[in-house]
Amino acid sequence: MQPISIFWFRRDLRIEDNRGFHEALVSGLPVQPIFIFDTNILNDLADKSDRRVEFIHQALYKMHLQLQQVGAGIAVRLGDPLKIFADLLRDYSINTVFTNHDYEPYAIRRDAAVKTFLEANGVVYKSYKDQVLLEKQEVVKEDGKPYTVFTPYARRWKATLQKKDLQSYPSEQLLNAGAPFVGDDFPTLANVGFKATGILFPPAAWQSDTIKRYKERRDLPAVKGTTQLGVHLRFGTISVRSLARQAGSLNETFLNELIWRDFYHMILWHFPHVVGHSFKPAYEAIQWRNKQEEFQSWCEGQTGYPIVDAGMRELNTTGYMHNRVRMIVASFLTKHLLIDWRWGEAYFAKKLLDFDLAANNGGWQWAAGSGCDAAPYFRVFNPYLQTQKFDPELQYIRKWVPTFEELTYARPIVAHEFARKRCLEVYAKALKPA
Repeated sequence: MQPISIFWFRRDLRIEDNRGFHEALVSGLPVQPIFIFDTNILNDLADKSDRRVEFIHQALYKMHLQLQQVGAGIAVRLGDPLKIFADLLRDYSINTVFTNHDYEPYAIRRDAAVKTFLEANGVVYKSYKDQVLLEKQEVVKEDGKPYTVFTPYARRWKATLQKKDLQSYPSEQLLNAGAPFVGDDFPTLANVGFKATGILFPPAAWQSDTIKRYKERRDLPAVKGTTQLGVHLRFGTISVRSLARQAGSLNETFLNELIWRDFYHMILWHFPHVVGHSFKPAYEAIQWRNKQEEFQSWCEGQTGYPIVDAGMRELNTTGYMHNRVRMIVASFLTKHLLIDWRWGEAYFAKKLLDFDLAANNGGWQWAAGSGCDAAPYFRVFNPYLQTQKFDPELQYIRKWVPTFEELTYARPIVAHEFARKRCLEVYAKALKPA
C-alpha cells in the first residue's frame, strides 16, 4: 500500500493560502484531505437547523468541487476523531497527519489525544499556525509573561509583526502535485443530522472603501460600515494573513480589530480558566440576580429599550449583531439586569454565526468588568445616549423594532437610573477589600 499524508481541515476551510495544507502538499507524498464532523461537538447542538453547521457544509462542498477539478476530493467523515483516525489507519498507509493549530480547550485536549494515538501507531503529527497572525508566546513581556492589557500588547504585537514576514502559502498552486485521492461520496447536510435553513451567508469579500472608512463608520449599526467577515475568519474560509496584508495598510483601526482577535486567543491560551470563570477572581463574588423571566425578555428583544431589542432581534433573525450593539446588549444584561455574563455568553454561543470562544468570552467579560483590560465596573452604558450617538435617526431601530413608538411596545423592564445605582451598589459590595 502506497504511503500517503493526511491533511485534516478544521477551522481553515479554504484551499488558498492554507499553511498546514501547503506543508502537506510539499511533503513529497500524496495527500488525502479530510474533514471530520466531530460528534463530540455536534451532539451538544440542540438546534438541528444550526446555521453554522450549514455554513461549514457549504464551505466543504465548495472545497470539494475545487479539488474535483484536479481529480481529487475531500473525505468527509462523521464521528469521534479518535475512532475516525483508527478507521483511516486501516484504510491507508499513513506517514504523516498535517493540520493547523486550534486554541480552544476542547480542541487542545482532542488534538493531544489524536497526536498520542497516531504517534503510538508510527504516524507523524504536524500542526501549524494558520488561524491567527501571532500566537501563544510570540507576543509576551520582557520577562516572558503574557500581556493582560491590550494597549501594550498591541504595541509589542506591531513591533513583533514588523520583524516577521506575513508569508503567503500558495497551497492552491500545488494541488496537481499532491492531492490525487478522491474522497467518499460527499454527504448531504441531512447525512450529518442537520437541516438546511436556506440562509444567505455574507460573502467572503470586502470592499477597500469599507476598510478605508472603517474608523468613522464602524460604530453605526444602520450603515454597512463593517466587513462582516467574522464568520469567515471564524471558520477560516478566508486567510487572516491575506486580509492583514491587503487591509492592514488601509486603516489602523481595522488592523487593531485583528490585533484584538489575536489578543483574545492569546488570553484563552494562557488563561484557560476564563472558560466558565472570571478572569479576575474577585468578580466571582458578585451576587447576580439571574431572573429567568428578565433573561427571556432580553433574549426575545422585549426589554422596552429599543436599541437593546433591535440588537437581539437582529441576532435571532440573522445570526449576526453589529459590534457596537453587542456591547450595548451585553452591558444591559450584566449591569441593568444583573444577570451573570455566562448566561449571555452561552446565548450568543448558540446564536452567532461568527461565534468564536475566545472573542465571545473576551467580549462578555469586558462588558461585565470581570475580564482582562475590561471596562471598569462603574461604566454602565446608557441605552438612550448610545442610541443618540450611534443611531440618531433611529434607522437601525426602525428596521428591527418597527413598533417601538406604539402603545403595544413593551414598557422598559427597569428604569435606567435605578438599574445603574443598583449595579454600582452590588459590584461595590462584592469588590470591596476584605
